[in-house]
Amino acid sequence: MATDGSAARDTNCMAGPKRGRRVTSMSLRLPGTLLSYAVFVLSAGLAAQVVSGDGKTLVLLDNPNIRDTHSVFFRALADRGFDLTFKTADDPGLSLIKYGQFLYDHLIIFSPSVEDFGGNINVETITAFIDGGGNVLVAASSDIGDPLRELGSECGIEFDEEKTAVIDHHNYDVSDPGEHTLIVADPENLLKAPTIVGKPTEKPILFKGVGMVADPDNPLVLDILTGSSTSYSYFPDHPITQYPHAVGKNTLLIAGLQARNNARVVFSGSLHFFSDAFFNSAVQKATPGSERYPKPGNQELAEALSRWVFKEAGVLRVGAVTHHPVGENTPPAAYTVTDLVEYSIVIEMLSEGRWVPFDGDDIQLEFVRIDPFVRTYLKKNGGKYSVQFKLPDVYGVFQFKVDYNRLGYTHLYSSTQVSVRPLQHTQYERFIPSAYPYYASVFSMMAGLFIFGFVFLHMKEKEKAD
Repeated sequence: MATDGSAARDTNCMAGPKRGRRVTSMSLRLPGTLLSYAVFVLSAGLAAQVVSGDGKTLVLLDNPNIRDTHSVFFRALADRGFDLTFKTADDPGLSLIKYGQFLYDHLIIFSPSVEDFGGNINVETITAFIDGGGNVLVAASSDIGDPLRELGSECGIEFDEEKTAVIDHHNYDVSDPGEHTLIVADPENLLKAPTIVGKPTEKPILFKGVGMVADPDNPLVLDILTGSSTSYSYFPDHPITQYPHAVGKNTLLIAGLQARNNARVVFSGSLHFFSDAFFNSAVQKATPGSERYPKPGNQELAEALSRWVFKEAGVLRVGAVTHHPVGENTPPAAYTVTDLVEYSIVIEMLSEGRWVPFDGDDIQLEFVRIDPFVRTYLKKNGGKYSVQFKLPDVYGVFQFKVDYNRLGYTHLYSSTQVSVRPLQHTQYERFIPSAYPYYASVFSMMAGLFIFGFVFLHMKEKEKAD
């Protein structure tokens, strides 16, 4: 019997949580091994979440003034329906999870210098929040503390030391005081993924902050914005005595991560990047003849990044999945080898809070037993993708499998299990065309024997003359 197992897969190292689902409740204040065990049980027991719920967002600040200096960014989030809760990072009442439930859908950390989070929040609980499907936006600076450095390490990002900054002697702004740390980043250094960074623009990006490098062994890390070939990360007021932590294109200014459970994290090395001053400041490289821009591209990029990290963009889901023999409307209890089958799947994308048909031309279907026996592209027909193909001449338990993983989009997975049986006795051909030569040889031998026997029996030998 065919079994429909379609789903949008979002598995990670641990099972992800769904907001509001009850799990085993354990205090996060337990010390040492008990704390690690509690976090493991909490992460493993939570169910997966792909699309954000009501947009409840916890914002952790170094000081309340950041709410005013970054008001444009926060106002844009509020206008898009996010419920923002502002707290200082060392607030003793902080909590992400209570009674086994997530209190927030998203987390913004605009507190780069924090040395110890308040309340029940620490790096382990934030990691558990990500493992549970929560989304996190982190902004650092040259005053970065150990908690953010440790969180970055957990996500495959390594920040440079405290008091270091990204320096570029060829691409700095005219208003730079002389340290060449007010970087004018070329939009060509942005990741080529409009779903993440928005529409292409010619406006440069203003950046002032700490540099990062990505773990080369972590394929999930995204280099969203890199420095130019002349950039490096070091102490601005010290002569270079050792090789810098990050050099050239390896210097990350903004990095991202989409986990295997579709949770998203964005790290910015600059808290100023999101500030009102950087949104509205004129920008011009200090090199002679450089073009002056009335505004940098910070605001547009910040909006695109926030839409992506908080799952307002690039979210896919599977709708109806159908399969049946060509010419019929319902799937059989079991297919027969070499049947002509039609498969269709509806794929939708979240846009402006509504699910709309997804437009893609590179979606593939695999018909898999252990390895794929058939791999073919699906053809779009409205909001539905479908294809007709002939089943292989092999029987067993197969799966119709769509595994779509593209840059900037959530991982889409659909699997439908079916049985394929061999031909029944009455379904085999009466005569096999490839055996016609053998049939002919049998009948020719029979005819030859008949003629030989007839001649042998009726032929009389001539009598010999005396």
